[in-house]
Amino acid sequence: MNLDYSYSEISQILGGHKSTASTSIRTIAFDTRKIINGENTLFFALSGVFRDGHDFIETAYKKGVRHFVVSEPGASKSFPETHEIVVKNTLDALLDLAAHHRNRFDFPVIAITGSNGKTTTKEWLSQFLGVQFNVSRSPKSYNSQLGVALSILEFNSKTDIGIIEVGVSSLKNMERVRDVLRPTHGILTSFGSAHRELFTSEKEHLATKLALFEGISNFFYPDSLKLQNGIPVSLNSNTAIINQFQLVGDFNRMNAQLAITVALLFGVEPQKLEALVPNVSPLALRLETFRGDNNNTIINDTYSLDLESLRNSLEYQLATAKGKKRYAIIGISNKQLLNKYELLLQEFDLDGYFFHPHKGEYDFQDANILIKGNRELKMELLANSFKEKNHQTYLEIDLKAIRHNINYTKSILNESTKLLCMVKASSYGSDSKTIGRFLEEMGVDYLGVAYTDEGVELRKNGVTTPILVMNAEESTFGDCIKYGLEPAIFSLNQLESLIRALINQEYSNFPIHIKIETGMNRLGFTRNELSKLVDLIKGQPEVFVKSIYSHLAESDIVDSAFTAEQIRLFTTLASEVSNHFAYVIDRHILNSEGIKNYTNAQFEMVRLGIGMYGVNGNEHLRPAISWFSSISQLKEVNPGESVGYSRSFMAKEKTTIAIIPVGYADGFKRILGQGNGGVYIQNQFCPTVGNVCMDMIMVDVSRLNVIEGERVEIIGKHQSVLDFAKKANTISYEVMTSFSQRVHRIYIDQ
Repeated sequence: MNLDYSYSEISQILGGHKSTASTSIRTIAFDTRKIINGENTLFFALSGVFRDGHDFIETAYKKGVRHFVVSEPGASKSFPETHEIVVKNTLDALLDLAAHHRNRFDFPVIAITGSNGKTTTKEWLSQFLGVQFNVSRSPKSYNSQLGVALSILEFNSKTDIGIIEVGVSSLKNMERVRDVLRPTHGILTSFGSAHRELFTSEKEHLATKLALFEGISNFFYPDSLKLQNGIPVSLNSNTAIINQFQLVGDFNRMNAQLAITVALLFGVEPQKLEALVPNVSPLALRLETFRGDNNNTIINDTYSLDLESLRNSLEYQLATAKGKKRYAIIGISNKQLLNKYELLLQEFDLDGYFFHPHKGEYDFQDANILIKGNRELKMELLANSFKEKNHQTYLEIDLKAIRHNINYTKSILNESTKLLCMVKASSYGSDSKTIGRFLEEMGVDYLGVAYTDEGVELRKNGVTTPILVMNAEESTFGDCIKYGLEPAIFSLNQLESLIRALINQEYSNFPIHIKIETGMNRLGFTRNELSKLVDLIKGQPEVFVKSIYSHLAESDIVDSAFTAEQIRLFTTLASEVSNHFAYVIDRHILNSEGIKNYTNAQFEMVRLGIGMYGVNGNEHLRPAISWFSSISQLKEVNPGESVGYSRSFMAKEKTTIAIIPVGYADGFKRILGQGNGGVYIQNQFCPTVGNVCMDMIMVDVSRLNVIEGERVEIIGKHQSVLDFAKKANTISYEVMTSFSQRVHRIYIDQ
């Protein structure tokens, strides 16, 4: 969220007194756990069934918040230098602010509701529209009145289209949301019994959903619903595009058809949709499929439970079982509905089904197992317990820490500064596909890769954010054009080659990024080449310049005279190029260290790389990478006996060693053998014994009472990436990019 209101303006909008406080308000908060820097934050003290936001004013204050919206006069007055707007109802006030914000924009807003498929349709539609438009969409499953208000407040001057997911609890609430949101287009994904208990009848339930679309002509719905108004969409329409769709199940197909139909309405080119549709995938906790123990296949669909979504899941299981026996484990909180669910399960002729919690143990072999339930029952924990347990050594990537690091970086930048996040080298070892999708959800402005094939992989996995390719080889220009990747240009020959490729494919206005040499003496245009460069670009309509950039040679050194000269030269040379063009060209020279040490040189964009992972020594950032393994075996070594290759370790006394399944093929450097490095077990440092092997290390655990299978920390809270790198006589970059692909990655966001 990046608002541009003053506290005084908001006070007037919400009907409060005209305040003299002119503080700029950039973001809205209601949950103190999510506040990082409260300096420009307005805290709404929302009251719910279990919590009252007024009880958390002190916590918000300690995090830097000084401006509050309250329904209890004087709630913040015991804290110095605070300001408060007193309203009758804080949620209503937040909706009023959202309504005011919505009225500032006249771009199309698509409202999506339905019994099932809202979030999936929203995410897929966002991907489809994102190839041609700047889309602002509801984060996650924000569909309550609160979620809709927060989603609207994400609208900004760069937004072309808004997509908002809307839940339903009553006709009154729906009408309130509709009046705040003022949608111009609508999608009803489905209509079933989910949340039917909130209404007196099926008719009232449907009328409430349809109230969202009152007065909207461009309102789409599955043709099976046979409604009086709106535009029906068939499972078999858009044939050329939907034939590229890979997921099974009519429910998935209908969600895709709705998203495709609306994307076409907005003018997205069919060939672009044909390229995107094969790569859409189910969302987290929605029909995730993975390999389990004992050759089982696990379908994790633990986001929600109602009869319609269960039927969809069972149809999906039937279509993907491939001859395996089919079982279902259903977590149900309302026992009165057991009979209805049992009848549906029997309809699909399963080999067995269970209602969780189940008294006995689950024992499956070579089976397809559907695990389904409400989120409140935490069925995803059961699903994860079935995962194949063959990864003793794994990397743990903390998405929450990455989110914090990005948000902190944004907090020290100017409001208008764009953020490019580097995901080259498999995103510093953390897997570029997963991190790329995560960064796109966070709304970063650009992604950066080293080579074209890295960008192609991101596109094939549904990432639509602009991607800068820093080392685009001429042989890959065809893929750059095909997948909408933006190459860095560093020589005239390279640019001419790209222009020829664009002419052959009849492309114009293709975005490029100009690399300027300022002292690194690697790739880039020198000053005496700039006039020829400008002349070539001005004479060729096939390309236009998105940005001009360079690299700092010693950004890690504070107050470097060499860096200051690089920045001065870059400023001059960038102007010499950009002054020849009528359009705005972005500039960027700062990397992660540069952002920390030379913030004043942020220009229009900065490049955040290893800083995302909190390993560049900035105390405000949180480490996001941990590396763990476990003890495979324990051995007693007697005096005079040797350990490992070359017998480089000879025991002088009785020694207990632990064998750990990680070696130099995984990224544990060979230089760390013979006690130069080690790991932490039970919070104690255990040095290596003998040489590091390709697939394992041995460490001394004589002082500890350990058991086989015990967890081992290689990198974590006791030994950071920086610590590990220093012991290996290298740098953090080399450590992180050396993590083998065979090391399993686990992503946490808790």
